[in-house]
Amino acid sequence: MNLLEFIDKGGIIVYILIFLNIIGFTIIIWKFTTLPQVNKTIAKIATRLDYNHSINAQIEYEIKKLETGLVIIKNIAIISPLLGLLGTVVGIYSSFEEITIKGLGDPTIFSGGIAVALITTIAGIIVSIPHQIAYNHFISLVDKIEIKAKKELVREECR
Repeated sequence: MNLLEFIDKGGIIVYILIFLNIIGFTIIIWKFTTLPQVNKTIAKIATRLDYNHSINAQIEYEIKKLETGLVIIKNIAIISPLLGLLGTVVGIYSSFEEITIKGLGDPTIFSGGIAVALITTIAGIIVSIPHQIAYNHFISLVDKIEIKAKKELVREECR
């Protein structure tokens, strides 16, 4: 079975997972190109400080901007296995429907629904894993940027 047959056999749920995967990887690529520039980010935070307002509030504002898109990655990581599980339930249900209609005489009746169940489960897990890893990586990076920015600003205040 080639990839297109695999996808087609999984049905609408696999197409939804592919759509979510495209959205998620677009955000992941965008974040991989923008977030690692830690020193530029900290310098930008420092130049935007308005000392009439709270320094911590300004840092929080800048950090929230860095976190843009991360909730989408997290939600894709959480929703994907659930969609895979939904496909599993739909596949098994359709298998039992076929058995109810045609009986147990032909084992291929049961195998079609089980194939859908397994394909959607696999697809859900495949989509989820890289999104969860990317989300954890980016959150860790944003936390490091925030800590470094606060340390730099404390040094500036001490001067």
